[in-house]
Amino acid sequence: MYRRAYVLLIANAALMGVLALITSLALDKPLVDPEGFLGPSWLRLPMLVLGAFLLDVLPRTLWASRLNPKLMMPVVRERVRTHWTRDRMTLVALGLICFYITYVSYRNLKSFLPFVMGPKKYDRELHLVDQWLFFGHEPAVVLHNLLGSGWVAHSLSSIYLWFLPLVPLALAAWLVWSRNISFGYWFVTAQCLAWSLGTASYYALPTLGPGFEYPWLYESLAYTGTTTLMDSLFYGRTNVLFRDLEGAVNSVAGFASLHTAITLLFALMAQYTIRIRWVRWVFWINFGLTIIATLYFGWHYVADDIAGIAIALIAFYVGGLASGQKFDRRGLGSHPTTTTSVVPVDEHP
Repeated sequence: MYRRAYVLLIANAALMGVLALITSLALDKPLVDPEGFLGPSWLRLPMLVLGAFLLDVLPRTLWASRLNPKLMMPVVRERVRTHWTRDRMTLVALGLICFYITYVSYRNLKSFLPFVMGPKKYDRELHLVDQWLFFGHEPAVVLHNLLGSGWVAHSLSSIYLWFLPLVPLALAAWLVWSRNISFGYWFVTAQCLAWSLGTASYYALPTLGPGFEYPWLYESLAYTGTTTLMDSLFYGRTNVLFRDLEGAVNSVAGFASLHTAITLLFALMAQYTIRIRWVRWVFWINFGLTIIATLYFGWHYVADDIAGIAIALIAFYVGGLASGQKFDRRGLGSHPTTTTSVVPVDEHP
């Protein structure tokens, strides 16, 4: 029943892996596993799933057993039997492996970008588009004047930086707790497609982003965690280009905005698969504030955010088709075709 999702996930991961390997060999530069939240990806993702498993089982066991040790194991076995089925374990294993390969390949291909594309950049063109859209004004300066550059900068910085741990946390949550197996496949397939399409966009239209190309526009902002991150990325790019330090990674590429794409994907997935209204609102607000932050701090041009939205919509729809979703004509909901790999359903979730 999930054959299309299997094929798409594996094919996408294989394509990204092969491209990263070929580029690495052609440039004579080693592949690296970039460290991030909770360490390298190969360790981070399994740790998150293990944590999610314990969070799923332990509180339920302690509550149902009333802290009676003799009653705990039957509760654990019942939860594993009903929730941690073969379908669930297949989803978790396949999702983690394919996402890991896709994401690490994305980071390496992004790092190789300056060596493949050379000095050619389109920052000036996208900057002129921004000025045209804002009637001769700078989008960032307009936002600074409108919102201020003090406590708002710290608030938007927190929203922007929250993206880093949110990606693996959301992945683990949808793989482990999606109430319908097909929703888990939908989420991870859309995620992998978005990172891959984002990689392609970097090579199609290489840019640095306004914060790196026009840094004087952002000198009035308060010093925040985002400032530290931008400085770190600048020095990381310098280390890759001019010092060839072992393990250094270039993470600077502007078009398209994957912060915009991935946060929109989160919001869309929450809208279609989560019943709790306030959770859906949280993801939509996070998406809106992330777009503002990308312009406010100079991470992206307006065109980058538009491209990010397009990537999210494509990945969301293709991932839905691959995982067996049947969309309503008005786009207000989806009908999952399965609850397991065996039992089809036709009603709303």
